[in-house]
Amino acid sequence: MQQISVLGSTGSIGTNCLTVIGSQPLRMQAASLAANSSWPLLAEQTREFKPRRAVIADQSLQSRIDRSAFCPRTELLFGAEGVEQIAADPETDAVVCGIVGAAGLRGTWAAVEAGKRVCIANKETLVVAGPLVMDLAKRSGATLLPVDSEHSAVFQALQSGRACDVRRIVLTASGGPFRGWTAQQLADVTPEQALAHPTWNMGRKISIDSATLMNKALEVIEAKWLFDLRADQIEVVVHPQSILHSFVEYVDGSVIAQLSPPDMKLPIQLALTWPERTDGPSPRMDWTKTQRMDLQAPDHENFPALKLGFEVAAKGGSCGAVLNAANETAVERFLQRELRFVDIPRACRAVLESHHFDPSPSLEQLLQFDRWAREEMTRWRC
Repeated sequence: MQQISVLGSTGSIGTNCLTVIGSQPLRMQAASLAANSSWPLLAEQTREFKPRRAVIADQSLQSRIDRSAFCPRTELLFGAEGVEQIAADPETDAVVCGIVGAAGLRGTWAAVEAGKRVCIANKETLVVAGPLVMDLAKRSGATLLPVDSEHSAVFQALQSGRACDVRRIVLTASGGPFRGWTAQQLADVTPEQALAHPTWNMGRKISIDSATLMNKALEVIEAKWLFDLRADQIEVVVHPQSILHSFVEYVDGSVIAQLSPPDMKLPIQLALTWPERTDGPSPRMDWTKTQRMDLQAPDHENFPALKLGFEVAAKGGSCGAVLNAANETAVERFLQRELRFVDIPRACRAVLESHHFDPSPSLEQLLQFDRWAREEMTRWRC
């Protein structure tokens, strides 16, 4: 019975993960769950899955929650230290890292340091500290398995050949809700429009990132570190149907792709069971129906965030931490109607270009860059 800790259990990744765990009662058990502040849903999850521990990261809620709502067998912890504790728990076999943003770094770091199977849905961890995390995994013996559908697809396609034979990987992007829109149309985008993704059901921050294509920019950076690639070995194409999740081209011209319906339960389950494949709750393709799979180049002019991803992947150092922090703050300001949609990548570039680049920062220095970038973005005006 595999014991699993789910960091971010009340979010999109976390709820899908618990569906997978619930579908495999003889193979998996939710050992610990962690949420930021959505304690009523967390309490409901403890009653259903009966984990040993549950963590509420927002420590200010400690005196305000209803403890009777939680499973009586579940120990309740609070704060970031509680998240790190369940991530490194010796009784835990696998840790699903689904906490959105840089906030997920501490839990992921603890899981990697403890040598766990780390199912990484928190792309920001590798964007901020990719080289440090990958080096730590080598030293601790941790196994990093991607949960993002695109990186899961690349991971699967890479099983078909040697790393030295890879010419390039191609990440697919749905194009978000504004694919084909003009600059004039994008200038008037509202938060409500940006949150309405046409294909995926995701959280607020990731939905905005998908609309700006910043999500794909971050995935480019993540792929560089996760698969040990050069920036010029990574490309992005727009694929609105979200069926072909990504593909790998080898030096002989062979292209290996992974296809499936757009549903996060499949990559989550694969990360938990690899190298085995088991039946599960994910939907299946109906190949008796006519399928359409369009591929086209991204619009770099109207969606300049993507170019930032390639630039940061090529330069490395402190750039990832600054871009990620600036973007998180810009997205929040957009949702609060303080910035326009088109201001998000513009502001991110301004903050990125104004920082004092460090080619080999320590973890503590990266966290300092993170704080600086957030402060700069808070003050940014167009």
